Order: sequence, then C-alpha cells, then structure tokens
Amino acid sequence: MELLELKGISKEYRSGKGAVKALSDINLSVKRGEFVSIMGPSGSGKSTLLNVIGCLDRPSAGEYFLDGMKVDRVSDDKLSEIRNRYIGFVFQNFHLLQGLDALGNVELPLIYRGIGSAERKRRAKEALDAVGLSDRIHHRPSELSGGEQQRVAIARALVQEPLLVLADEPTGSLDSRTGRAIMELFQKLNTERGITVVMVTHDRDMARYGRRIVRLLDGRIKEEEFIG
Repeated sequence: MELLELKGISKEYRSGKGAVKALSDINLSVKRGEFVSIMGPSGSGKSTLLNVIGCLDRPSAGEYFLDGMKVDRVSDDKLSEIRNRYIGFVFQNFHLLQGLDALGNVELPLIYRGIGSAERKRRAKEALDAVGLSDRIHHRPSELSGGEQQRVAIARALVQEPLLVLADEPTGSLDSRTGRAIMELFQKLNTERGITVVMVTHDRDMARYGRRIVRLLDGRIKEEEFIG
C-alpha cells in the first residue's frame, strides 16, 4: 500500500530573471516500509522534492497524497499539523539545542503536541534506547560525538512515531566510518521496525543502504534502480 503518491508534481520559483523550474512532472510512489534514496547532482531538485514530500513547501502543480490524504492544497495550519504528527525529519547538521541534554532535545516534538512530562520522558528514553544512546541521555550536544548527535536527531524524529522519516544528507557532516554506522541504524530501523525512510544523498555508497534509488536530473526523474 502506498504511503505517499506524487502525481505530476512541478515546482517553480520566481526570481528577478523570471521563473525557475525546480521540479517538472514528478510521478513517484513510496510504499509503507520502503527505504528510498534520492540522488542527483547539485541543482537537480533533490532538496526541493524532499521539501514537498515533507510538507515544508507546496508544489506549483500536481497532486500529493500522504496516507490517503490530499495534502497539496490544505491550509498552513493543517500542513503544520501533518508535519508534526506524521513526519520525522533528520538533517545534515543535527539542529540540536545546545542548552538541552539528549533527553530534552528528543522530548521537544512531544512538548509541541501537548504530551505530559512523564509520558514525554518515557517515550524519549525509549527512542534514545532504540538508537543505542540509553547511557548518554543526560549529555549535552557539546559532550557528544558527531555520530552520537545524529543518533539523538534520529531519536527525536522517531519519538513522534511518524509514518515517514525524511533524511536530508544525514551523513554529510560525518566521517565515512561514522556515516556507515548511521546508515546501518537507518537500515535496522527500516527492516526491524518497518519505518518508511526517504533520504536525499549525493553519496552512492550511502544510497545503496536503501532498497530503491531514484535519480533526478534537471528536476525530473531520470531513472530508478532497485537494490537486491
């Protein structure tokens, strides 16, 4: 069953020189439990596509269905609710708050959803345990390695129990060994927990941790490769 469907999605940006087309007629489906890697050169539209999938940006044309909901034309408030309830984000630069420990950073999305303190802490500890950081919950970001900080960011995405995790160059600021460890964690969460993952990466070796690679060129899907 498809978790997300993009039908004829295009995205244009207006600039002083006129319209710039970042995406053109994108048709893409992702099933529940898939792990899809999106690749392409700089300027190919990867990040724009991820922003549309993550409801951070609206398409200029086309239709987007997430878990059966048509989300491309909903209100800003509804779009914010969908992001918070259904989607977990993992970024290249972690985006952790330096004044909070690991537990506090992971609790943040649950505060926005109005979940009580005891339940927040229980779920945050469980998420940190899932990424192998149960012994580091009271360490602040400055006391953690890059790989550990990214694990905190992944736990923060998981704590919402999202339908979909979106990762934007999640190993881009890590050394190769740490990057492989993070990708093995994503793979484990996907295979053992059935979490749907869509990841943007420029690194072919990292992309092959997914089950399918979608290659973009000039805002269009050029080809798809299924990993055996």
